[in-house]
Amino acid sequence: MADEPLVLGIETSCDETGVGIVRGTTLLADAVASSVNDHARYGGVVPEIASRAHLEAMVPTIQRALDTAGVKASDLDGIAVTAGPGLAGALLVGVSAAKAYAWALDKPLYGVNHLASHICVDQLEHGRLPSPTMALLVSGGHSSLLLSEDITSDVRPLGATIDDAAGEAFDKVARVLGLGFPGGPVVDRMAREGDPRSIAFPRGLSGAKDPAYDFSFSGLKTAVARWVEAKRRAGEDVPVADVAASFQEAVTDVLTRKAVKACKDSGVDHLMIGGGVAANSRLREMAQQRCDKAGIRLRVPRPGLCTDNGAMVAALGSEMVWRGRTPSSADLSADSSLPVTEVHVPAAGAAAGAGGAGADGGAHGDVHGQAYRALGGGR
Repeated sequence: MADEPLVLGIETSCDETGVGIVRGTTLLADAVASSVNDHARYGGVVPEIASRAHLEAMVPTIQRALDTAGVKASDLDGIAVTAGPGLAGALLVGVSAAKAYAWALDKPLYGVNHLASHICVDQLEHGRLPSPTMALLVSGGHSSLLLSEDITSDVRPLGATIDDAAGEAFDKVARVLGLGFPGGPVVDRMAREGDPRSIAFPRGLSGAKDPAYDFSFSGLKTAVARWVEAKRRAGEDVPVADVAASFQEAVTDVLTRKAVKACKDSGVDHLMIGGGVAANSRLREMAQQRCDKAGIRLRVPRPGLCTDNGAMVAALGSEMVWRGRTPSSADLSADSSLPVTEVHVPAAGAAAGAGGAGADGGAHGDVHGQAYRALGGGR
């Protein structure tokens, strides 16, 4: 609908520069510039490399999104940006760009929460979220069960990882098996050729006296590493596909079992799964089976919307505009540890010590200038 808010979203919490444009709950553009290949040789994300890559990609990616959507920057009703959580330097590049565009265009600015955005993106495929919404978020940095009455203002954590998140465990197991980085997609592919019942890896925090909704994957990761090391010491071949399948089964078993339990205990008849690990084929399959058995409706965005992207930020920003939420102040900053209970940052002081020194401070200033010039020097 033409009268629904048209919002541009910027996502730079880690290694992908994502820019999305959304009108209401309709996705018009989802442009991504990834620096994952720059990090692969290091076996993980290098924050300084990520920040510089965002700086180089920001203006071209925004222009690509505008061109794809067929709109002008002046048509926008608001600018949304991930204010946290994430890598401080990477977040600062996105926040600085969003502030520059918002100022130059005289548009409201919305600093939003990365995790809440992962929930809200489902609206682009399955319509507005029901109230309340139960969400299982699984990514490289987060494994959380969240209950939301209102995605723009009320997100309550029920449980979270106490050590390694699921995505971190996938990366570390992939490294042990020599499968490269990032680990999630390659472990998923390899697991399809293996037997998930061949190795009985542990299920963390699954005992009767353990926290009902918290997660732990550090012990599982260690168990895999020791099993592989024992095989190699004995001079035996490591059945990589079987290890991958058995590890993946252990992760998805715990995630789906706890998510379904949370739904039942809370009286919620649907489950939304988001985050990068939600693209995992076995997780989606097992979740569907268990939700069907429990009479729970499953909502999972397509894989391309599960990983970090600007569309999810634009989706939450559009919801903010539609509900009349207070915009962020002009001195919005980034908060690398922004709690999920802070869905958006309407006031100053989002982060203490997050900004502006050294190399990241230079990137902060550079992106302001680039955005300013891209819009012809100002308003």
